[in-house]
Amino acid sequence: MICMVRTVRVKEWPDGYMYARASEWEENYPAAAGQFQSPINLLSNNAKFDPVLLEKPLTINYFTSRETDILNDGHNVIIYPKYRGVETSLRLDPTSRSVISGGPLPPGSEYELSDIRFHWGRYSTRGSEHKVNGKAFPMEVQLVHWNTSLFQNYEEALGKEKGICIMSLFVQIGKENSSIRALFPDTLAEIAYKGRQKTTNAPFNPVGLLPDPDLRDYWTYEGSLTMPPCYEGVTWILFRYPMMISADQIDDFRRLYMFSKDERPANGCEGRLLDNFRPVKPLNGRVVRASFQ
Repeated sequence: MICMVRTVRVKEWPDGYMYARASEWEENYPAAAGQFQSPINLLSNNAKFDPVLLEKPLTINYFTSRETDILNDGHNVIIYPKYRGVETSLRLDPTSRSVISGGPLPPGSEYELSDIRFHWGRYSTRGSEHKVNGKAFPMEVQLVHWNTSLFQNYEEALGKEKGICIMSLFVQIGKENSSIRALFPDTLAEIAYKGRQKTTNAPFNPVGLLPDPDLRDYWTYEGSLTMPPCYEGVTWILFRYPMMISADQIDDFRRLYMFSKDERPANGCEGRLLDNFRPVKPLNGRVVRASFQ
């Protein structure tokens, strides 16, 4: 009898970094040791109301994508608008741009949506990257934008002052989210392993994720990317009101793997993609502003 044995590569963690070892990131990514890093623990009583944020309200103009690329990259689930490729952030179709403006962003500037990322915990007592008054949420959804008024593409905007804006949605467990259901009817099972990508034909507009369509109540501060290379120059917008997602929906995320199918995690690790959040960082004198009192 001849036994066919498949060789499986053993890999300790994917792509050079792991959230469980976030304290070691600065060894390979010097920006991670910066003074203005993200995420933070937001203390609502210390946030400063800034009426300037209301003079030119935060405005969102998102288009509906008829096709959407969804990727498990071993660190996150990432949603890419279809007019944009997974490997590049170059603008391919200037007539169908999803942009934001106003609020804390520089006057006259527009920031274009690059991608949407999800962070979640093994348990519902943790998962969000940012905390509010010491409380973590089960999940945080981050909509990543780049400044099209100053830069030619997302890569050029990285690490530059006012280059990136990330709008963040806290997630609570509650009723089923129809936008998530439409986007992920069976998709998460199809991208269970790192490197798996799926294109869905379901119409999707990120506006459907927003719990407050008027965009009135939010906090904002200057920080960094929350994953390597951890470049600073990021304007964060954290919405006050959370979006809802069902327990079953968040459990679908917890079934994903941080390894590809031909890799085997070492040291008995189950290899599940869980707790993909960076610990909070000190404010170091930064001011958190609020659009509400």
